Amino acid sequence: MNMTSISKAKQLLQHQLDILWENPKKAELVPPLMIWGPPGIGKSTFIRNLCKENDIGFIDVRLAQREPVDIRGLPVPRDDKQGIDWIVSSEWPRAGVEGTPEKGIILFDEITAADSTLQVAAYEFILDRRLGQLYQVPDGWYIVAAGNRTGDGAVARTMSSALANRFCHLEVGANTASWLDWALINNLNPSVTGFIRYLPQKLFSMEGNKERGWPSPRSWERVAMELDLATDKNLDNDLMHIIVEGLVGEGVAVEFMAFLEWSGKIPDVSKMLAGEIKATIPKRPDQRYAMLSAIVHNMRQVEEPENLLNGFFDVMLKFPNDWVQLLYHDITLVMDSDGKDEFLVALFDHPRHEELENRIVV
Repeated sequence: MNMTSISKAKQLLQHQLDILWENPKKAELVPPLMIWGPPGIGKSTFIRNLCKENDIGFIDVRLAQREPVDIRGLPVPRDDKQGIDWIVSSEWPRAGVEGTPEKGIILFDEITAADSTLQVAAYEFILDRRLGQLYQVPDGWYIVAAGNRTGDGAVARTMSSALANRFCHLEVGANTASWLDWALINNLNPSVTGFIRYLPQKLFSMEGNKERGWPSPRSWERVAMELDLATDKNLDNDLMHIIVEGLVGEGVAVEFMAFLEWSGKIPDVSKMLAGEIKATIPKRPDQRYAMLSAIVHNMRQVEEPENLLNGFFDVMLKFPNDWVQLLYHDITLVMDSDGKDEFLVALFDHPRHEELENRIVV
């Protein structure tokens, strides 16, 4: 199966949602989505984020942590003792019930980690969008499942052919370009984005001891958070190294800490942008990547970044053309994401923008 990026998977999921919402009476014909991929790349995270963006409901069912009765319902004797009734879980969305969103996603996460009895319990719910005559999934709710592959080193069991045949299957992997765009938009620590730009192969690797820390989009997001907190707490480098190693593994941690050391030796970016010192570009590629990330980070911290455009052009146009194009991509991406329309207008109207256009392919 061809591998796709998280960003493409997000587009495909949005497409399925649009089909469902445009044709609610054909809900049973829209196939549920099964997302395969290694741990740590953000399978469940992008689904949760998409629900937030659409302002719809989200129910996360960790199937491996459930019992069959959690899915099918609990049998209870009737008052007349002539049979049994079933009590269906209250977590399932119900059409027309106050407080239940009309639209949403039910995610059966870790489905490949669930044993056969749990998978069987989920069959009817996933395949037919119902539990006998007791419960019907509302038409505006879409069903998605996610799980690891058997070769990922995580707990993973084979999926029944009957269940597999009803899904639309999608295999996702870590994609550096799309992850970096996401990291920039979400303002992750610039040292992390600079390092991944410098060594993109370090974004994700399952080589080495998978029972310890190893690099993945999830672990790098946590490194970024730890760096932000370490700055506030004045944490020393030795302790920071231990934390990074615990998250991404020994070898990558050594490389990352070396990157931090060298990036700390670049000229003061904030002073260059303000025109207080001359714009100079380091020769080392790792320092250049660190400087690019620092430029974007510093620009977006300013309330009116358009006031720094003269210094920004001075610095940017000192770089070779391919670096200029990279910086231009990053700054326009984050400023558009931040809603800094005044900056973008000022950027395009700047007297040196024509010089910039001659340096890059827009």
